[in-house]
Amino acid sequence: MVEILVYLAATLVGLALLLALYRFVKGPSAADRVVAFDVLTIVGITGIVLVALAEGRGIYLDVALVYALLSFLGVIVIARYLERGL
Repeated sequence: MVEILVYLAATLVGLALLLALYRFVKGPSAADRVVAFDVLTIVGITGIVLVALAEGRGIYLDVALVYALLSFLGVIVIARYLERGL
């Protein structure tokens, strides 16, 4: 039962990836692209967590945590650049 839920979650994450990728490419403004980039990083983190759950490897959770921190900093830097021009 748990495996079915993991596969269902992976399918939904894949759908979210496609939708966010579409907005990232098609986004009419830079702000839309930044939000889509943030969603893509969250989807990537979710993918890493799902792989950690499926494989039973706890070390991948540390990788997901570091990736989350770096993506947060990246989005903050990009948003500050768009707002003030650094």
